Amino acid sequence: MSVDVAGSQQGAARILSGLLEARTGQTLSEGRAWRMETALRPVLRTHGLEDMEALAAKLLRKTDAALEKAVIEALLNNESSFFRDLQLFDMLQGQILPHLHESRPNRVLRIWSAGCSTGQEVYSLAIQLRNAWSRWNGWQIEILATDISGRAIEQAKSGVYSQMDVQRGLAIGDLIKWFEPHGDDWRASPELRRMIDFRQDNLFDAREPSGEYDLLLCRNVLLYFTPERRQAVLKLLGRHSHAGSVLLLGAGETVIGQGDDFIAHPDFRGSYARQAAVTAQRVAGSRRAG
Repeated sequence: MSVDVAGSQQGAARILSGLLEARTGQTLSEGRAWRMETALRPVLRTHGLEDMEALAAKLLRKTDAALEKAVIEALLNNESSFFRDLQLFDMLQGQILPHLHESRPNRVLRIWSAGCSTGQEVYSLAIQLRNAWSRWNGWQIEILATDISGRAIEQAKSGVYSQMDVQRGLAIGDLIKWFEPHGDDWRASPELRRMIDFRQDNLFDAREPSGEYDLLLCRNVLLYFTPERRQAVLKLLGRHSHAGSVLLLGAGETVIGQGDDFIAHPDFRGSYARQAAVTAQRVAGSRRAG
């Protein structure tokens, strides 16, 4: 490969990466950048473009909004699975949800899944709630699930998943109880689908969340952002939480060094609470002890 060709390809990759970051805040890791051409191959074919350089040149002309949208959708990472990180869901079922049940006397439970992808994670949470319905019956449960990808949200709304999807983390008992055959695929039951309000939204121009949420999930989302954008997202989550809220991030994510809105939760390992609330509790405890 000549130096000119390699340089041209690198230039095209920078343009495409810059578009993704400008529209979504996501930066492409080295691994995702390496797979860029593979991800964009269907877009090139659909729009009759020879290679990434031709694609980048057309995008620079800013005359095809549909092409820009298709490129962004292709480059987004919508990886998800049911009950991803089973240890966390065990903690949700055994500790966090019972705690929220005891601490919400108004019998209202509000949940926000930010960056919900194609919906498997939030459906997993809905399954846990339905499996313990004797506890939650009579409660007002509001679940908002948002993602920047319109394609991911449409799949999540449909509740339709392939055989391979349901085999990744979904117990056979839950599959039989909460899904129904849909051709060669499976579809979440109407009870599950009615529980969740799926909306397309951008975390850097968030319009869908309102008020405060008791449980916030933003898992495997922050790792795609720069430190400055991570802080901006955590501030957004902070604005929509209260003193008793619980925040859950991905296994490889942390709030350490990302501002002062959240701190490690004193009761639930690997989860986070509002820093001001934890500090106030410690001060109050110290005064009582004194």
